[in-house]
Amino acid sequence: MKLLAAAVATLIALGPGSAGADAGSIGVGAAPGAEGAGDPYFPQQGNGGYDATHYDLALGYEPGSNQLSGVATITARATQELSRFDLDLVDTLAVRSVVVNGAAASFRRSGPELVVTPPGRLASGRPFSVVVRYDGKPTYLVDPDGSHDGWIRTDDGVFNANEPQGAMTWYPGNHHMTDKATYRFTVTVPSTRVAVANGDLASKTSQGGRTTYVWDEREPMASYLSTVTIGKFQLSDTKIGNFRVITAVDPRNAAKAGDFAKRHKPILDYFGSLFGPYPFSSTGGIIDRASDVGYSLETQTRPIYPQVPSEPLLSHELAHQWFGDAVTPTRWKDIWLNEGFATYAEWLWQDKLGTKKLQDSFDEAYSRAPEDEFWQTPAADPGGAAGLFGDPVYSRGAMTLHVLRGAVGDRAFFTILRTWVNDHKYGNADTAAFIALAQRVSGRDLGTLFDQWLFQRGKPTL
Repeated sequence: MKLLAAAVATLIALGPGSAGADAGSIGVGAAPGAEGAGDPYFPQQGNGGYDATHYDLALGYEPGSNQLSGVATITARATQELSRFDLDLVDTLAVRSVVVNGAAASFRRSGPELVVTPPGRLASGRPFSVVVRYDGKPTYLVDPDGSHDGWIRTDDGVFNANEPQGAMTWYPGNHHMTDKATYRFTVTVPSTRVAVANGDLASKTSQGGRTTYVWDEREPMASYLSTVTIGKFQLSDTKIGNFRVITAVDPRNAAKAGDFAKRHKPILDYFGSLFGPYPFSSTGGIIDRASDVGYSLETQTRPIYPQVPSEPLLSHELAHQWFGDAVTPTRWKDIWLNEGFATYAEWLWQDKLGTKKLQDSFDEAYSRAPEDEFWQTPAADPGGAAGLFGDPVYSRGAMTLHVLRGAVGDRAFFTILRTWVNDHKYGNADTAAFIALAQRVSGRDLGTLFDQWLFQRGKPTL
């Protein structure tokens, strides 16, 4: 979730830089990989020519000076014969060396692109490894909607939220949502701090006033869902019911947080009964003290909150573990598949608790006048990066699901949702795939319904 009321702002300018040299094309038939994944909302995000399969990130961080040192070891597979390829990394971080398959590679900087030329061609279909050594003082990016994402400093560390483009502020990679990979994070910080990341805590060791945390995320993850958040946290790792719940809470929020870990189980049990089994090996969340950030984010297995979350917000971010994290869109314009679904799950949880009826949530959203600007933004294509996290994506998306449920009935509706997760878990899918699934399961032509609620401007009639 990244729902904001901020005015549209200009994307931060990333100036060109350089290091090393580009040796040019190598090998007959070899060609450079594309510098972007082809997403019209963020044309340079991601890269072509290869598929990243695993990131091993070894990071050292000094909160006082904001100095980050990193060694990123990336395992990938070439999807074409490559003469060179790009990694996404802001040029405010200095790259010291790049090694491909054990041999030094030449490289240069081009804005947010690290352009790497290996000493020999990379054969299509074959695995290869890249090791990038880098350091510097990371900072956040300013998104088109005015929000900050990436490496956001706090008074005791870092609030690290990366949707939609912040991952490149702290590690190199193929940072489009369609290139999911597994991760290992090895993070060394002063022993007065705690480093929290995705997945399971594998080890914690201390020596000489510094502590190293190792986290493993074994299920594939889009890089915008990755996090390394650092602060003076109270860290808890416990088994509650069938769930391994790992939480990190800023001590200044501890009293208000209460039984934060225990709040997860009833929500996850309920959503599991509706959407299918929880898709990851652990769950939990991070409660930081960063109220000026203005949003929470469904970082995989461990959502991050700038303050203690309300019950609706907690349910929203946990619903994303199915819708957005396990199943991720193929393009940013399809973000309603994340936010509309999580908003509808939030409505379901409020109805389950008896705090707000499901129909009342729908009616409240639908009550906007026909001339309201809300109805001028189609949920399935909000028009550009500035509209990604506007209310139409959330509420019109959720209303679409409620109308779909009314049209096909409860049995077919929840079969559609469970099948959606089961069929696309740990991968990507788009709006067309969801419509096709809904029509197949229900046996109905739903083209008009989806056209009115997802693609057309104007208030649909009931």
